[in-house]
Amino acid sequence: MERRLTTILSADIAGYSRLMEQDEAGTLNEMMDRQATIIDGLLRRNGGRVVKMMGDGFLAEFSSVVNAVQFAVDVQAACEARNASLEDYRRMSLRVGINLTDVIADQNDVFGDGVNVAARLQSIAEPGGICISDTVYQHVHRHMSYSFEDMGKRQLKNISGNVQAYRVRVNAAAADSSRRRAANPHEASIAVLPFINMSGDPEQEYFSDGITEDIITDLSKISSLFVVSRNTAFTFKGQNVDIDQISARLGVQYILEGSVRRSNDRVRITAQLIDGRTNGHLWAERYDRKFEDIFELQDDISRAIVSALRIRILPKELEIIAQRPTANTEAYRYYLMGRALFHRGHTRRYLKLAKQMFQKALDIDRDYAAAHAGIADCNSHLLDAGDTTITVHEILEQSERALEIDATLAEAHASKGLALYTAGRYEDAEACFDRAIALKPDLFEAFLFYGRNSFNRGNYAKAAEMFGKASEVRRDDFRALGLQAMCFQSLGRKEEMESATRRALARTEAAVAERPDDADALAFGAGLLATLGEKERTRDWAERAAIIEPDDFYLHYNLACAFAMLGEYDMALDRLERFMTPNALKSQKEFMLHDSDLDCLRDHPRYLALVKLVRNE
Repeated sequence: MERRLTTILSADIAGYSRLMEQDEAGTLNEMMDRQATIIDGLLRRNGGRVVKMMGDGFLAEFSSVVNAVQFAVDVQAACEARNASLEDYRRMSLRVGINLTDVIADQNDVFGDGVNVAARLQSIAEPGGICISDTVYQHVHRHMSYSFEDMGKRQLKNISGNVQAYRVRVNAAAADSSRRRAANPHEASIAVLPFINMSGDPEQEYFSDGITEDIITDLSKISSLFVVSRNTAFTFKGQNVDIDQISARLGVQYILEGSVRRSNDRVRITAQLIDGRTNGHLWAERYDRKFEDIFELQDDISRAIVSALRIRILPKELEIIAQRPTANTEAYRYYLMGRALFHRGHTRRYLKLAKQMFQKALDIDRDYAAAHAGIADCNSHLLDAGDTTITVHEILEQSERALEIDATLAEAHASKGLALYTAGRYEDAEACFDRAIALKPDLFEAFLFYGRNSFNRGNYAKAAEMFGKASEVRRDDFRALGLQAMCFQSLGRKEEMESATRRALARTEAAVAERPDDADALAFGAGLLATLGEKERTRDWAERAAIIEPDDFYLHYNLACAFAMLGEYDMALDRLERFMTPNALKSQKEFMLHDSDLDCLRDHPRYLALVKLVRNE
């Protein structure tokens, strides 16, 4: 026997007994197939070995702690990809626990308390999840591109004392990278970083951002090239991070960066393509054109990148890239302004300003589909926030008009889905959201409102999944995580609820620090603070939000939830009675009936009377 320091990984199949009960032979065949086609290859790649198989799982050993975590991430991504092709009842999800520990090795087996810790960490991991010990965290958190969520000190079964645990969180880009490593390691991949505004005027930021977004959109149409989503790429805006670090963090080989300078009717764009592995420049160019030639300039950049990467592009893809949403550069300029305002925040002020810019674009070009969709997006959010000047019919009409011009516009399908959701036509809305996601898999609004749609139908597990995907697409959004926490509460998954709540609060605090007058963030954050029992901060944030936006429906609905959780029932009901009238949208009424934040009010006479009122009983 010998004693050595090693990394132990314990994995088991979640719901193994259920799978065996439903189809014993099929389950065993699937397990053996995954062992041969996924696990064994990834173990070899990461320098690991199976210590022993344990019926519903396995114990593995790694000499490198970093390789152990990378194996866990890759095997989860590969299993997720395989599950996508299986019916729900046949899907297998692993739970993984990892510990760096001193063990006693006897022939091919290992023993010791540290081995038991790995097994217990695995038992608290969620299906498809990875839990690591503090010793693992200390070795990997500075060297790997994943985020690590503090789960606190946990009392694990048959383990003396408390064990500090962390949950490994894999962002959308890194998850895509893991799937590509398992499926096709040679696929070309690129991230387009936000182009720097060199105009000397901060108000021109919308233009440099717009150019970046359109280059991302163009490159995304090339089937042989993986392109990091706009929301992920823009997390690096304004940051001074080395190219090789960005490449590693996003799991891509190539990085495109550049700058934009606009002066009167002239535009100068510089761009350079860099190999993230070597920091070597593959291509660089400076373009100096008239503003009216901006579309041709974008085409030139896309073609140059394809040529530099030597990737295959289909004739049809070239044709699609060459198609422009408008031939009028002035309409395009107004559209970019509207899009920048829309991304700035979904408060009434920014939404109304964005809507004005989209309308100016339409005044110039009535067939600008993206501008029609932009107005539908703004109106959808405004209606959802209680703006009674907007109707469901108006949004449907606007989104339908956009789809008449361009049936492939994902944003228009999502807006139509939201309009149908607000009218309570949940099945029709779901079809629109599915179509939007199929057209644009990183469309935040589609996932967010798909989650609300599922929540109102009482499908909390589906809603939690959609909100989780929305939170991955936009890493700065606090709403999706907060709504996911509410789903976990309804499902009785307390630990996941608390985790999602804390992560949502961290994002909300960042939003309030950046925009102290963001009433939406303040009101939403008040509910999160109430959930965590921080009474004084809840009252402070609630008071500030109510002063800034005294008439916003969802703002006061969120404050009602916060006061309810604080036990101040009359204050909560005052707000609900003010805004939850018989004329409220069907979606708003049904959301209230499902909201777990209001469970403490269900038997209150005033709440029961309110339910009768909104149901027109």
